[in-house]
Amino acid sequence: MRAAIREMVDLNAEMAELWASLGAPAAGRARVIQVAAARRGEGASTVARELAFFAARRAGRSVWLVDLDLLGSPQHEALRLEADRYGPLGEAAAASPDGSIFFTVQPPAQAPDGQPWPPARYLAAHRVGQARWWVTRFRREAMRGRQTVHILPTADYWNALRKYADLIVVDCPSPDRSQAVLTVAPFMDQTVLVVAADESDVRAPAQLRDAIKGAGGNVSGVFFNRVTVEQPGFMRALIP
Repeated sequence: MRAAIREMVDLNAEMAELWASLGAPAAGRARVIQVAAARRGEGASTVARELAFFAARRAGRSVWLVDLDLLGSPQHEALRLEADRYGPLGEAAAASPDGSIFFTVQPPAQAPDGQPWPPARYLAAHRVGQARWWVTRFRREAMRGRQTVHILPTADYWNALRKYADLIVVDCPSPDRSQAVLTVAPFMDQTVLVVAADESDVRAPAQLRDAIKGAGGNVSGVFFNRVTVEQPGFMRALIP
């Protein structure tokens, strides 16, 4: 899979190309696609958001955009600020269909009845506009004291969510900020690496590609960001 994009403005054509490049999902099975970059600032979050937007609006899919930058929840904020384009955000709803979740909050908080506060209660989902897509937001304001949150190596949440969506797009922070990309890699159907096309150092993307494969993930290909010409020759080494 190879794709290139112009400036991050209107990405409909580029998302159509990316969508086609990803190939058809397995029959009767929702697809979980992780989008990540080796370095921050390369546009992975924009690509994840635009892919979800395209799939919901143009491809007619039911889509969840799951943001693994839990403490920041930048996807929710970006969509809120661009409501004119994406549509207004709906009221918060439960983001887990069965109580399973992909993170743990430690130490556990107690509910008013003295029982442990379920971790899934920290994650909310908001419908975006009129299309069939939702974005998650971690309820950081519900954390207390010295609580911390950590991504878990479990397939339970992703398998549960597959029953309620055609496509799940997972936006992962870069590995210099979090190891989430490797933690969840074995449970993703595909990983798309986003690379700034004007970046001449290929080592970091190549290392991330190898680390994802070593963790049991599947790297489908590389998406080149901020490019207006053919892909740079030095990037061919990244694509099998």
